[in-house]
Amino acid sequence: MTVHARYPSMDDASLAYEARTDPQAFAELYRRHVRSIYRYHLAHTGNVKDAEDLTSQTFMAALEGIRSFRGTGPYITWLIGIASRKRALFFRGRGNEPEIPLDAALHIPTSSLPTDKAAARRLQIDRLIGALQTISQDRAEAIILCFCSELSAAEAGLVLGKSEAAIRMLISRGLHDLRTRTSFALEMDYE
Repeated sequence: MTVHARYPSMDDASLAYEARTDPQAFAELYRRHVRSIYRYHLAHTGNVKDAEDLTSQTFMAALEGIRSFRGTGPYITWLIGIASRKRALFFRGRGNEPEIPLDAALHIPTSSLPTDKAAARRLQIDRLIGALQTISQDRAEAIILCFCSELSAAEAGLVLGKSEAAIRMLISRGLHDLRTRTSFALEMDYE
């Protein structure tokens, strides 16, 4: 029996509780969230090796600290919190974060979309790559969390300590900034 078949309908909070004693439950959490965490790190580091290392560190820390997950919010927000701390430690001592080539983070296919829609999304995201570097960090971070890591506005709000409405406003203003500063128009739907 594959890991996926054992936990097809179990939610993340239940899996996290099971993962305290069942390594297969943690493996399922890893499978569900590795792409989002990897894309998050790749968007911030711009380097495949560093993103892989940070993704590994994030999941190791999550496994070691799984008992600290209380289920008061979505598991992915708890995991992104760990990823954010790992990213901060990574850049400590290196000075400022480098300019972020987001194109690498966005090459990971989205298997849930049909090929034509995935290709259209990829073309739209390609135009976003350099443009994010021209807007404020908080607006760019909200866009990265929601478009690269595929978090909802509510989940991104939990990560950034802001309301869902504030995240939607950051995204709206960030997209407006992108349009006015770079002649960039994002045609993506965001739920």
